[in-house]
Amino acid sequence: MDDKQLRRHVLDELEFDPAVLAADIGVSAHDGVVTLTGCVPTYPQKLAAERAAWRVRGVKAVAQEIEVHYGIERPQDEQLAHRVLDSLAWNVDVPPGAVRVTVHKGWITLEGQVQWQHQRDSAEAPLRHLHGVTGITNNLVLGVRADADRVKERIEEALMRRTRDATQRIRVYVDGAAVVLDGEVDNWDERRAAEHAAWCVPNVRCVDDRLRIAELES
Repeated sequence: MDDKQLRRHVLDELEFDPAVLAADIGVSAHDGVVTLTGCVPTYPQKLAAERAAWRVRGVKAVAQEIEVHYGIERPQDEQLAHRVLDSLAWNVDVPPGAVRVTVHKGWITLEGQVQWQHQRDSAEAPLRHLHGVTGITNNLVLGVRADADRVKERIEEALMRRTRDATQRIRVYVDGAAVVLDGEVDNWDERRAAEHAAWCVPNVRCVDDRLRIAELES
């Protein structure tokens, strides 16, 4: 598939998805790398546009350059910070006092330590839908030591359950609590499944996903 076709398919997918305001989003494509530009009125719409681009066959990477411009008055950072703290306080997955919050021009930064990746994800997910959010940086770290051999073994077992010919196509490297996934998968869903398998293993603090999506015939 050439760049022109890929760009057209991404535009079509953006227009197809009701969660995306495609009219305000620009798309360019070069060697499988898709760049999204323009502006949208909410942060969830920015994320939805990125997910839509990844669904298109032939996309190898997405450069996300969409900006969030609220059409009505955005709350002050202090107001937004209070809403973030309230959300975290009501979140049963997040240990009390585990997360520090900074807000600057609508951009939320989370810092602190939790024990599991699902807690890290759960802290961030509800915040995406708060009014006034322009972006989120999740710097939460996982605070347990890892047995590298056991981590590698459990990831490979999970990959074999989820992905075709996993041991032949995906290589797993573990350095302490950091995991590197390298090799080739058939599509974006397989890549996400492999990364999810790595994050599901206890004690993993970082996943470097270097998996490549196989070239498919146009």
